[in-house]
Amino acid sequence: MVGNHLSYIDPFAHGLFVVHAGRRPRFLAKQELFDAFLVGTVLRGAGQIPVRRGTGDQSALVDAASALDRGEVVVIYPEGTTATTNPDFSPGRGKTGAIRLSLMTGVPILPVWTWGGQYVWRKSGRQSLAFGRPIWLEAGELVDVSGRVTGEPDGPMLRALTDDLMDELARGVDGLRRRYPSRWTPR
Repeated sequence: MVGNHLSYIDPFAHGLFVVHAGRRPRFLAKQELFDAFLVGTVLRGAGQIPVRRGTGDQSALVDAASALDRGEVVVIYPEGTTATTNPDFSPGRGKTGAIRLSLMTGVPILPVWTWGGQYVWRKSGRQSLAFGRPIWLEAGELVDVSGRVTGEPDGPMLRALTDDLMDELARGVDGLRRRYPSRWTPR
């Protein structure tokens, strides 16, 4: 499962989404969160998967593939951060890990977009913590990338598939944004 990442509340919303579907979520999360004592203790205890960004370490993909083999749902935020320079909160450029994992395992990708969390809990700014606003999630159609690749995928192919996936997330986010009631949108 891949999702756009707008706020600190997104993992809770996506986790609840997966649990309500009767499955157990495994999130890929940056190593820095595991290094923080309290947060890291919770993440390790819940069996989440650390990503050592910028190191070339592929163990996160191996661990994610093992989780998929056990029937768990792996949740990936391809953007890797809640920070966005897009004023409309549309998804930014994604990293290729979700596509690489799907190609490695043959498991299709379920895109799930979210809207509203940015009005509840962001890192900073006016809306850094504001309760009472709904967070909407919606699932798209499964994306099977295995049929789009022949042979060993190269960097440009991984980038193109990732860009297509991020375009799909952007379309879903745009649909939620247009339907989201204006009374819950800060001005």
